[in-house]
Amino acid sequence: MPGVPPKLPRRSPPTVPRRLMLGLAAALGLAAGPALAWPDKPVRLVVTFAAGGASDIVARTMAEPLAMALGQPVVADNKPGAGGTIGGTEVVRSAPDGDTLMLSNSTPLSIGPWTVPKSPYDPVKQFSHIAMLGVAPVVILANPKNGPAGLKEMPKFDAANPVGSFGSGGPGSIGHIVGEMVKHEMKFGMTHIPYKGGAPMTTDLIAGTIPVGIDVITAHVPMMKSGQLKGLAVTSRSRSPLAPDVPTVVEPGQPQLVAENDFGVSGPAGLPKDVVDKLAGALAAIVADPAVLKRFEELGITPLKMSSAQFGDDVAKQIADWAPAIKAADLK
Repeated sequence: MPGVPPKLPRRSPPTVPRRLMLGLAAALGLAAGPALAWPDKPVRLVVTFAAGGASDIVARTMAEPLAMALGQPVVADNKPGAGGTIGGTEVVRSAPDGDTLMLSNSTPLSIGPWTVPKSPYDPVKQFSHIAMLGVAPVVILANPKNGPAGLKEMPKFDAANPVGSFGSGGPGSIGHIVGEMVKHEMKFGMTHIPYKGGAPMTTDLIAGTIPVGIDVITAHVPMMKSGQLKGLAVTSRSRSPLAPDVPTVVEPGQPQLVAENDFGVSGPAGLPKDVVDKLAGALAAIVADPAVLKRFEELGITPLKMSSAQFGDDVAKQIADWAPAIKAADLK
C-alpha cells in the first residue's frame, strides 16, 4: 500500500528530528525504563475516507513519528464509506490492545450518529478517545469557469442552473452537512453529489463535472493558489491564514454556517489506561514538534491540547452541537 513505512528499528530513524525523538522518549517514559511493549506487528491507523483527502493527509503526517515512538510500523488503512461508519465499525470491533487505532474526525464521531439509520456504534461509549490533534475549517469551493462567483451568488446561480450540483467527500461527511446547511439557510437548491472521499470530488470539480464542492480546507489550498479552484467562503469566524483572500461565512451575514472539523486519534473501548496515557503523551509530543506544527499550519489545522477525558467530553458536545442542523435538513 502506498505510504506504508518500512519496519523501523528501535532507535530513531534519521528523518525524525532529534528534538521530537527526545520528546517522545520523555512522553513514553523511556528515561525511567523500557518502552511499552507493543505487539510485534504493524499498528493500523484506520482512515475513514479515501486516500488523498484531509483525514488521509493528517494520518500520514502522524504515522512516521508514531511508528518511531512505538517501535512498530504504523500503517494508514483507508476504509471509506457510510459517513465514516465503515471504518469506525472496524475500530470498535477490534481488540482493545492498541493495535488498531482511528484517525478520528467529526464525520464518524459527531455527525454519523444523526445521519446513519441504526448507527452501528455509540461514538461516546464504544471508543477510547485518546488525543485531540486539532481543528480545521471547511471551505466552499467553485470551479472558476462554471461555478458561482461568490457565496451570495449561489442561490442566483442555482436559479439559472436548475441541474446544478455540489460535491462532497461522501454522504454524511462534514462537507455534505455544511452543504445542506447552506441550502437550508440560503434557499439554495442544488443537488448533492457524494464521492468516496475529497480527492475524487476535487478531481471532478477541477474538471468542471460539478460546479461546487465543499470539504475541509486541508487538501485544497494548492488548487486555490494555482487558480484551478475558487474559494467562495471558509466556515470559520476569522479568515484562514492559508487563504487570506477567501472571506468567511460571517462576512456575507451567515454566522450560523460556522463549522470546523476535528482531528484526533481514538481506539476501541476498553483500552488499558497505560496504553491510553502513553499514546496520548506520544501524540502530544508529536503535535508540539516544530516540524509537525509547520505541517499543520500548511494544512490549515489549528492544534488543540486536550486530555483524553476532555476529548471524550468534546465528542459528546459536538454530537449535540451538530444535531439541530442535521435535523433541520432531515439528513439520512
